[in-house]
Amino acid sequence: MTEIAIQVQGLGKRYRVGERERYLALRDILTRALTAPFKRWQRRATDHLWAVKDVSFDIQQGEIVGLIGRNGAGKTTLLKLLSRITRPTEGFAETHGRVGSLLEVGTGFHPELTGRENVYLSGAVLGMKKAEIVRKFDEIVAFAEVERFIDTPLKHFSTGMQMRLAFAVAAHLEPEILLVDEVLAVGDSEFQKKCLGKMQGISKSGRTIVFVSHQMNQIRRLCERVVWIDSGQLRLDGPAETIIGAYEQSALSASRGNQAETSSGEVVSFSGWEVLEPRGSESNIVSDGSAPVSIRIDVLTRQVIAHGKVAVVIYDSRGFLVSGWSFDDLQLSPGEHYIQLSFPDLPLRPGAYSVYLSIHDDHERNHNWTLVPALVIEGMPVTHFMDEWAGVLNIPCSLECKQIELDARIGK
Repeated sequence: MTEIAIQVQGLGKRYRVGERERYLALRDILTRALTAPFKRWQRRATDHLWAVKDVSFDIQQGEIVGLIGRNGAGKTTLLKLLSRITRPTEGFAETHGRVGSLLEVGTGFHPELTGRENVYLSGAVLGMKKAEIVRKFDEIVAFAEVERFIDTPLKHFSTGMQMRLAFAVAAHLEPEILLVDEVLAVGDSEFQKKCLGKMQGISKSGRTIVFVSHQMNQIRRLCERVVWIDSGQLRLDGPAETIIGAYEQSALSASRGNQAETSSGEVVSFSGWEVLEPRGSESNIVSDGSAPVSIRIDVLTRQVIAHGKVAVVIYDSRGFLVSGWSFDDLQLSPGEHYIQLSFPDLPLRPGAYSVYLSIHDDHERNHNWTLVPALVIEGMPVTHFMDEWAGVLNIPCSLECKQIELDARIGK
């Protein structure tokens, strides 16, 4: 039976908006204690903010769980609650095993100490014994790639160097549970890839990882399960592909509006749409973009269209044009019709996409719609692991490197 590594029940954290803690003398503490019952009734509900509210979930030992949500959703607060940096206002979070956390760049570091001294300091803060740090010191420094500067004061390190050293210490702690926030965004591409590989190695050894990132490609590659936090509350929890698709679709709908855009004309109207094949768990999901894809769009016409035109355009979640198609000589009689779009394949990177349909009638009028819900492509990304370098196409590519023989080089 799989053991529970993290158990969260009714977890909540409330902050007082605009409150700033100051130095308190003994008389201040006594005064606060005496006046607290009266001030309680004077506070307004708007003075408080729930950063995390009524969150419950369990994480099994050995799971890699992605934690996603927009900025300010409560992800970092939740990790601080799990790592016991912050005390909860309500509920509880139990962790079973040694916890290593990397929540902020340089946590536990001192700028005046050297890199070497900070490895010992940070390791001790994280719970490592001196003998353990000594045994792993060379491996930590080599992983962080800061051998040349290890005896330099940390204040002279760049932010990226500090992050590499901090991650190296936390990763070599060999914790049963590793909590990683969006600190990898500071590192360069190669080091991010190195960190992801390290976390995959940690997970294969049966340890648990909770990973926060806005890079959906990284989440898809690393995590089988995803928890979506929205406005401090748990919105969805389930398989990575399903939850990420819903998250991206929600973000796309919020940016473009939740309703189909349509003109005021009554000649033709949009009725609905669905993926015919290969269809995923929902009608708007393409389960495999490398296979032939068919999409059906239903429209209702109230007048004859003898020489119409159809245009279909796809945009990604960032608003970039992916591709567009146009077709002439559309003929529609009054009544219900469906338009079927067929693609030999649709090799788009997994994610949510906006599909626009435009019909041009015989009277030079355009009728435009955004297909609702958004088109979602499922699957594993096979391109770059960083979103900004992955583009929009999901085209497989293999790499082979061979040494050129001496005879071939001299033309023999």
